Amino acid sequence: MYEDFFEMEHTPFTRNIPSEKLYESTYVADALGRLTYAADRQLFAVVTADAGCGKSTLIRSFVTTLPKEEYIFLYLSDSKLTPRWFYKGLLDQLGIESRFYRGDAKRQLQKEVEIIQGVQKKKVVCILDEAHLLEKETIEEFRFLLNYRFDSMSPMALVLVGQSELWEKLRLQRYAAVRQRIDISCILPHLDRSETEQYISSHLVYAGGRKDIFTDKAMDDIYKESTGIPRSINRICEKSLMYACQQNKRLIDEHAVRYVIGHEMLGGDA
Repeated sequence: MYEDFFEMEHTPFTRNIPSEKLYESTYVADALGRLTYAADRQLFAVVTADAGCGKSTLIRSFVTTLPKEEYIFLYLSDSKLTPRWFYKGLLDQLGIESRFYRGDAKRQLQKEVEIIQGVQKKKVVCILDEAHLLEKETIEEFRFLLNYRFDSMSPMALVLVGQSELWEKLRLQRYAAVRQRIDISCILPHLDRSETEQYISSHLVYAGGRKDIFTDKAMDDIYKESTGIPRSINRICEKSLMYACQQNKRLIDEHAVRYVIGHEMLGGDA
């Protein structure tokens, strides 16, 4: 609705924006570089951020930047993941029926990865999302998976992705052996005021049409309310565009943003 009003070719604040059109902060660029290195060297990496700060967007960009002819990606997102279902989930994606016992399934996976590396000449990257919800038994299983051929090599790149409390969990003494094996850590912070404006502007550029829809003071209030969380920025901007369209206003100022925040964000559900 508001796209036509503002003469936009695309919807600016949605999750399905092509990865090459996404705003890339310095922290995201650094994280992409680190993850690419981890994939190439088959390392163990951990990505953490507060909810809504772009973990899924980062992983989507990461997967699309690596050549498919050189990598095989395995992705799991399950808060109730047990070691057995961890191996089963990976084997299912490789088209192999998993054996029942965990040890047998792990050996199946390691053998298949050897074939992929030796015959197909590809590297395997396993991405495990929502890792902050995993139980102790599953987290500790990563140590045994990565302890391969007397710890002389890693069978795959393993990337744990989770909210900030994942690191709080990994810092516990019970996970010392797992923590010591982590090669790379990526933390995505909130955007600052300048980055928030760049983020909004880049989305408007992608959308097409006018680029000067939000005033500087409107940007100030969006940053203040969202605290620089991209998901919150998207929601405030989208609702502000809808409100401006309904009010037949071509410019969104701080009064419009404050109205949206006060009346349409469900008591802070930004």
